[in-house]
Amino acid sequence: MTLVPIDLNADLGEGFGRWTLTDDERLLSVVTSANVACGFHAGDAATMRRVCELAAARGVRIGAQVSYRDLAGFGRRAMDVPAAELAAEVAYQIGALEVFARAAGSRVSYVKPHGALYNRVVRDAEQAAAVVEGVLLADRTLPVLGLPGSRLHEAAAAAGLPVVAEAFGDRAYRADGSLLPRGQEGAVVTDPDEVVERAVSLARFGVVTAHCGSSVAVRARSLCLHGDTPGAVGLARRVRERLEASGVRVEAFA
Repeated sequence: MTLVPIDLNADLGEGFGRWTLTDDERLLSVVTSANVACGFHAGDAATMRRVCELAAARGVRIGAQVSYRDLAGFGRRAMDVPAAELAAEVAYQIGALEVFARAAGSRVSYVKPHGALYNRVVRDAEQAAAVVEGVLLADRTLPVLGLPGSRLHEAAAAAGLPVVAEAFGDRAYRADGSLLPRGQEGAVVTDPDEVVERAVSLARFGVVTAHCGSSVAVRARSLCLHGDTPGAVGLARRVRERLEASGVRVEAFA
C-alpha cells in the first residue's frame, strides 16, 4: 500500500522575554516542521536560539515564520506596510533565524507568513510580491508555505520559488477555500474529535467541510497544528496517531 505523505507543522517560539505561549519542547516531539517566530510578532534572540537547538536535535525542519512588526498585537492586526519596507523586513527576519539555525547545525528550510500577513497575501498581490521579494533577498531556494491558490503562491511560483500548500484541521473554511476570519464565530474548531477527523480527511482525501456545510477541496502537503490552543500537545499527538493509523506517512516536506 502506498502511504499518503503529510508534513505536520506548528507555530513555535511564540514567547518574549519571561512570557511564554507554546510548549515548544513537547510539540517538537510530534511535528516534523517548526514555524519559528522571528521577533516581529513574538520571539526574541534567546527563544529563537533555544527552539532551533531543540528542533535540530530532533531532526525537525526549521521554518521562518515572518510577520508584520506587531509585538503588541501578536501579528494579527491589519497593517499597511510599504512594499519595499515589507520586503526588507521579511529578509531581516529570515536572516536572524538563519544565524541560530546554522549555529544549531541546521538551516532555515522554508518560509511561512504569520497572522494578518498570512491572510493579507491570500488576496493582496502587492503585499504577496513584497514577501516573495524578501524571501529572494534571503535565499532564492526557500520553499514558501501557504494557502493553496493564494496570491502568495502565484508570486512565489512566478519567481521560481518552490510552493507548499498548507491546510488547517482546527480552522473553519469558507466555500472558496479561504479561512474564515478569526473574528467571526466558529472560525476556530475547538472540539478535539472534530479536529482529528478534519485532519485525517484533509491528509487522505484533500477535502474539508466548510463553515456553510459544503465540501471544499484543499490539496495540501503540510497540515498546521496550532500550538497556542488549550491542550495543544495532547491534540497534536492524537492527530499524528490517527494519521499514521489511517495510512498517512508523516514526514517533512523540506
